[in-house]
Amino acid sequence: MSTISRRSFVKIAAGSAAALSLGGVLGGCGNGSASSASAAASAHGADEVVVTMTTSSEPSAGFDPFYSWGCGEHVHEPLIQSTLVTTDTNLHFVNDLATDYWCGDDRLSWTFNIRSDAKFTDGQPLTAKDVAFTLNGIKDFEGSELDLTYMKQARATSDTQVVIELNKPFNALLYTLAVVGIVPEHAYNATTYGANPIGSGRYMLAQWDKGQQVIFTANPNYYGEAPKIKKLTVLFVEEDTSLALAKAGSVDVAYTAATLAAQTPAEYDLFRAASVDCRGISLPCVPAGNTRSDGGAEYPAGNNVTCFPEVRKAINYAIDRQVLVNNTLAGYGDVAYSVCDDLPWGSDDMRVSTDLGKAAQLMADGGWVKGADGIYAKDGQRAEITLFYSASDSVRQAMANEFMNQMKAFGIDVAIKGSGWTTDPDGLYAHQFSDPIVWGWGANSPTQLYDLTYGAGFGNYAVYENATVDAHLDAALATATVEESFDEWKKAQWDGQQGIAPQGGASWVWLANVDHLYFAKKGLKIAAQKPHPHGHGWSLVNNVDQWSW
Repeated sequence: MSTISRRSFVKIAAGSAAALSLGGVLGGCGNGSASSASAAASAHGADEVVVTMTTSSEPSAGFDPFYSWGCGEHVHEPLIQSTLVTTDTNLHFVNDLATDYWCGDDRLSWTFNIRSDAKFTDGQPLTAKDVAFTLNGIKDFEGSELDLTYMKQARATSDTQVVIELNKPFNALLYTLAVVGIVPEHAYNATTYGANPIGSGRYMLAQWDKGQQVIFTANPNYYGEAPKIKKLTVLFVEEDTSLALAKAGSVDVAYTAATLAAQTPAEYDLFRAASVDCRGISLPCVPAGNTRSDGGAEYPAGNNVTCFPEVRKAINYAIDRQVLVNNTLAGYGDVAYSVCDDLPWGSDDMRVSTDLGKAAQLMADGGWVKGADGIYAKDGQRAEITLFYSASDSVRQAMANEFMNQMKAFGIDVAIKGSGWTTDPDGLYAHQFSDPIVWGWGANSPTQLYDLTYGAGFGNYAVYENATVDAHLDAALATATVEESFDEWKKAQWDGQQGIAPQGGASWVWLANVDHLYFAKKGLKIAAQKPHPHGHGWSLVNNVDQWSW
């Protein structure tokens, strides 16, 4: 697999909440005060909504599927573009552009027939050639955050039929195609398309003020049911500003966190969306002195404490996940043992009960002895680590603090450090392979387990490599159907002798699944949501066309 850089699709917001001139953004003029923003927002019609999202939700390369729009870290329906298929609230596949499809007996080719009435917003028809152009383009584009290296090629056999040929069986292909927006071959330019996208989806990009907001309007020529919401405005703000805008009544839906949920303004309800958005800590499995390539650059890899399997296992048994959830999520989440708890491909072998005695025995068997300060040491190496977290995320900060306190009581000295998603020396990406980091992951697809676990997976921040585990992962993708793959996915987690489970490689310590919380203005009917993957933002508006007042 090719190495894909997570950092390239994380938008770093510059400037504080106070620097956002939201009054000017929403009203077109003004002094940037909350009151002017409120006045502007309150004037919108019954077919409009204003929503806040995290600053990291803003696509740095624009609304271009060749980079990451829809199919990057925060997978979601791309709104502007159509997809071959999509998923309903039960995660069943539903046709969008496709009218029907099938997989060949050799499992190396997929054929899709597509509808003939779809047009791009410039009036040109969408054909199978555009589908092939999009998939081949993403595969060959160095800047893409979507790994299509398993695809050999896509070719249009007619205006309404496309064949996707694979290098190896990949039965999770439909999950990928559900978030890949189709772009027009005749109007695509890698430099300009992101800011001026042409699509055939439910909405069109009307305005993008980088670092502040984006405005979508309904596509009048959309082939499907006309959207009920004709205008969607998204503001990209930090969580404290999101709260302030809700308190001012300036927005219709404002994202928030469990640490702020008790401050729900009077004119709003707290909207709670179930998610598979998991928080976990990577535990580098090799000693310091190694390197790992990411996005064409080399980074330090390895850690002289977590490289010991007994330490990683002990951490998994010593942490009290329920106490952590109680203390950090205020009931808006659940304990997590893996990135795929309660999903069909999740393994019960990932679940472990807190057992301080077992954790202590693991350390003792590994040669670790507590010093006078209560911290374990072995051969002169003190059990001390630095845990990094996103400084802009209050929940991750709270989890880092709770983890630090529990580990200190057990005998591992944890220093915590908040930072930004940058490659600066103190930035999170500079430490992605060398230090534990509080990450957020989770998807309605088993491919995420592959990405985080496979030796060459783009999300293998634990630098964990095990040929047997890799073989299980490859076997999972080679089965005839997704349903038949579940057993192999589970064996990659634990097959009775090997796996990433706490009794095995213990490459991560998973902590909690967080609910996605929003302040929703009373009177707004948000359509039923499918489970939200990682990313507190675009998933909410997957079906904004079905919302109403």
